[in-house]
Amino acid sequence: MMTKKLRVLISHSHDPYFNLACEDWIFRDLNPDTRILFIWRNQPTVVIGRFQNPWAECNLAKMNEDNILLVRRQSGGGAVFQDLGNTNFTFMSGKNLYKKEDNNQILISALKKMGINALASGRNDLVIEKEDGPRKISGSAFKENIDRSFHHGTMLINVDLNKLASYLSPSKKKLQAKGIQSVRSRVANLTELNQNISHDLLENNLIDEFFKFYQSEGPIDKLDFMGNEKMELEYQPLHRYYHHLKSYEWRLGETPEFSHSMEERFSFGEFNLLFLVQKGIILKCTIYSDTLHPEMVEIMSKKLEGRSYSGQGLTQAFHFIKKDLPMYLSELLEIEDWVLLQIEGQGLE
Repeated sequence: MMTKKLRVLISHSHDPYFNLACEDWIFRDLNPDTRILFIWRNQPTVVIGRFQNPWAECNLAKMNEDNILLVRRQSGGGAVFQDLGNTNFTFMSGKNLYKKEDNNQILISALKKMGINALASGRNDLVIEKEDGPRKISGSAFKENIDRSFHHGTMLINVDLNKLASYLSPSKKKLQAKGIQSVRSRVANLTELNQNISHDLLENNLIDEFFKFYQSEGPIDKLDFMGNEKMELEYQPLHRYYHHLKSYEWRLGETPEFSHSMEERFSFGEFNLLFLVQKGIILKCTIYSDTLHPEMVEIMSKKLEGRSYSGQGLTQAFHFIKKDLPMYLSELLEIEDWVLLQIEGQGLE
């Protein structure tokens, strides 16, 4: 029996931490007896899945250089690049009401109104047929708990595909990573088929088809609470989720265990560093070297262990290393610069 309880939520914020916090709030705190459609966009951002390793999935150095945000979502799936040319959609309903096929039909109908004939492909994607074969225009991820189900995804309208390739192509490095790996697909923007398609047009069509499919209507609410103390107090769970998603512990600290080896020859000797990292913390640092300064190797190994595997964590470690070994300051500066470059995450705090 179809529910007549519908609600549409729209975010005018482009802050990805806020928008994903809204998703958490919708999933955890809103009534599952109401079918919800949430529509939103992010500023340039790479979003990784719940169990992914950002060092293995992304070019963190390039992201850092271009001020691209890194966000880890609560659901599974692969890494995606988003900018304002990408529309995000979220469906939430009670588990007994949920049908992925219904959500796909709403999406396909909204696209059809704009002259786009899309097909559901596999478990997660919507594709269009082009002369050179099918192209992905939308990908989805899913989550559920005891009483509710959640389906969210992206729709490529006019995403900068060059940047997509740049940020989702990790540099070649000796990194053995556990966790879910992304599967790269051939993609296309909807504007390649219809130049008049825009976020606003797609948003309106999605809302129309959402109401039409369930033969009912509901309120359309705009979410924009950050910076408003009264609203932040009223929506305290959302505020809490927001700060959790921004934290280092969640974005990088949730990374499954991995190892990273790096080697370089300096004028004062060859260095091979092997890091074992778990939840973003260096559990063990083993250093092999033919340097004539063994005390440098010993102190570096000790001081690097227990630090966060990040630019800030490594910089803090080398501060104490240089303090203990002032006689090797020039050598340590060279090693520090090299290590920071290798981990490709400095500044992503």
